[in-house]
Amino acid sequence: MTAIHDPYNAPDWVSGFVAGGGPRYLQIVKFLETAIATGSLRPGDRLPAQRQLADALGIDLTTVTRGFTEARRRQLIEARGTLGTFIAAPKVELTQSVDLSMNIPPPPDGVEMETLLRQGMSQVLMRTNIDLLMTYHLGGGSRADRDAGAQWLTPMLGRVDRERVVATPGAQAALAALILATTQPGDVILMEPLGYPGLPMAAEQLGRRIETVAVDADGMRPDALDDACRRFDARLIYLNPTLQNPTTSTMPAQRRAAIVETAARCNVKIVEDDPYWLFPADAPPPLARLMPSQVYYLSTLSKCLSPGLRTAFLVAPDGERADAFLAALRTFSLTSPLTTALVTQWINDGSAAQLLAGVQAESRVRQRMATGTLSGATRAAASEGIHVWHTLPSYWRAQDLSAAARAEGLVVTPSTAFHTGANPPNAIRISLGGCPSRGQLDAALRKLSNLLAQKPALAREMVI
Repeated sequence: MTAIHDPYNAPDWVSGFVAGGGPRYLQIVKFLETAIATGSLRPGDRLPAQRQLADALGIDLTTVTRGFTEARRRQLIEARGTLGTFIAAPKVELTQSVDLSMNIPPPPDGVEMETLLRQGMSQVLMRTNIDLLMTYHLGGGSRADRDAGAQWLTPMLGRVDRERVVATPGAQAALAALILATTQPGDVILMEPLGYPGLPMAAEQLGRRIETVAVDADGMRPDALDDACRRFDARLIYLNPTLQNPTTSTMPAQRRAAIVETAARCNVKIVEDDPYWLFPADAPPPLARLMPSQVYYLSTLSKCLSPGLRTAFLVAPDGERADAFLAALRTFSLTSPLTTALVTQWINDGSAAQLLAGVQAESRVRQRMATGTLSGATRAAASEGIHVWHTLPSYWRAQDLSAAARAEGLVVTPSTAFHTGANPPNAIRISLGGCPSRGQLDAALRKLSNLLAQKPALAREMVI
């Protein structure tokens, strides 16, 4: 940390600027958020005058002014004319709820998204014909987009031929197009009993059947997969093997190898939905890297960079053309050239890597917060991603807990939302990225922890 210019005059809530911690005006906002969350600053506390604070911190007045402006925008502070600036009282909204159900990446600390957007769009507009950006594109992406996709996928798959890469308008659209392109109405798609609910929803809408394959601690069992492929004459296998949604489990390398060998022997292609591979420090190689000819590999940026980036890259199996997939995709979705151009620009200029590093760091902090707060009678499964799978105590049922949490202004997702078949596990998924600040997340997790510690009857009595 850099030394404060005048430590005797600096407020106690200022811990010192951190090199690489982002713009200093945003670090001032973070000081305020942390102090409010910990109780060091309370509603009604008066803050130093901006010039006085600038002198104490050894920074220019403009930086403090920008910090206070952003803090007011976030409703952390309020100006009272000649009286000065004060910590604001919490805003009461009768319909307010804290969403712990939406699986999105958290806002990265120290990364100024507005600046990245302005710079990225400026470069896109300078280098691209505006008429092309504002018209329909049939999908697949330009050569530059596919090159950027191949570059982005290098950590997962190694060197990838850009002709195998397709830029798509999000993972859900890509999954639906894959179902259309590779199966017929009535065909069977195999998946684990717990999994991403968007897949069975799309399959049902398109007239396909979902059958589940038994799992053990390492994920889908190869023997059960072999039996299901033959028994149901399956056409496609869906897997999310890294930080699986919702359980956060990661399939080990040996099991991955056995799964792709089984699929190849049964002549059934795999769809590897892999949105979280970049979060763990030591994720095993993707299935698509083990056997490129057997796997459709799907990687979305919405889960690791920003939900506003509706771009996902699909890598077709080695030796297979993507024509059928593109034809299916065009029946219901067109690529947004503006968003795809921004993604390509960010990958090429390093902004995507900067944003990813910020999201990874913030996710690790939030995982520590969750496991530290939810460590009573039951413990949340620790992971490195953006959600937690929490097994409930025996006196709570997942749906009852979800309803009780909603009554107290918290939204969590019960296991029934992810489970296909009978007897879902007694658990909930807690998503950590939807809260805009750590302080809000900390308060939500503490409220949830208190609710979990209560018996359902007592919890119902407390809800008015």
